[in-house]
Amino acid sequence: MTVDTALRWSHLTTDDVDAWAELMTHLARVDDTDEVPTSEVLFEELGVPGFTPETDSWAVWHDDQLVAYGMVSVAMTLDQDGRVRCHVGAGGVHEDFRGRGVGRDLMSRMEERAVALARQRHPGAPAYLSAGGGVDGAQVRGLLFHRGYAIVRYFNELTRPLPGDPLPDAAVEGISSVGQTDDYEEEVRLAHNAAFADHWGSTDLNAEEWGHYWRSTSGQPELSSLAVDGDGRVLAYVLASQYVPGTLYVTIVGTRPEARGRGLAAACLANTMRGAIETGEYDTARLHVDSDSPTGATRLYERLGFRTARTFASMRRPVD
Repeated sequence: MTVDTALRWSHLTTDDVDAWAELMTHLARVDDTDEVPTSEVLFEELGVPGFTPETDSWAVWHDDQLVAYGMVSVAMTLDQDGRVRCHVGAGGVHEDFRGRGVGRDLMSRMEERAVALARQRHPGAPAYLSAGGGVDGAQVRGLLFHRGYAIVRYFNELTRPLPGDPLPDAAVEGISSVGQTDDYEEEVRLAHNAAFADHWGSTDLNAEEWGHYWRSTSGQPELSSLAVDGDGRVLAYVLASQYVPGTLYVTIVGTRPEARGRGLAAACLANTMRGAIETGEYDTARLHVDSDSPTGATRLYERLGFRTARTFASMRRPVD
């Protein structure tokens, strides 16, 4: 297909979310990402705390068609090794416009902005650039390898049919199962930061960042599940979302380190899936997990009927 190579560069705005969603749907098919967020979800992405669309995003247009986009995010806090995580992997180029240097130009702009923002937020701290390397054979891997990135981790996408096999009993003695309500917002944030303190690449979330996620329009609080002890302390949690009809996305699963090994995460997840089945609105549950999770999370999910559907690479390059 012959196309006009005269492209217009700008930044993403709330007026672009429909064109953005259309491009994301195309990229999901071409790159086998299965990421098809709605316009409403993308609208919220532009309001994430610490993200400024005018400086941290790019939109590439051919006439009135959005043919490429990119987004940069720099963590508000340092990771467990005292480094700044700079993510430059949110983006993509329409299949018809690849091989024209758009991706290289986009990555150069994102990397430059990420380094500048990292130095502004965390002066003197070592930093690294991170990006998703897609599935085996993804074109983006070649681009990233060429720019000095290396594969450092793999993440699995797991799916489970609903209703599927029977779910185990979700009761744990001395623990109450409650839903996601605003009364627990701060308690779950603290539990989350504790649960992921020993996870690769994780950083603490402040109250503003957590609040934006907690109140997301894609969230399904009525299907989320919290394990609470007799003192009202959240020991484990499962938060759920819906991005496409019929699919329940298990967004985060976590257990405080001192409460691991009691089956609390499994109980929360079983409660969440049972609730989804009872609505009659879902035929699939989906989640992503670090293939080398220190808690052995993949084995937990497999016991509950999840199976690996895709494996994605995570890539990094240190900042000089």
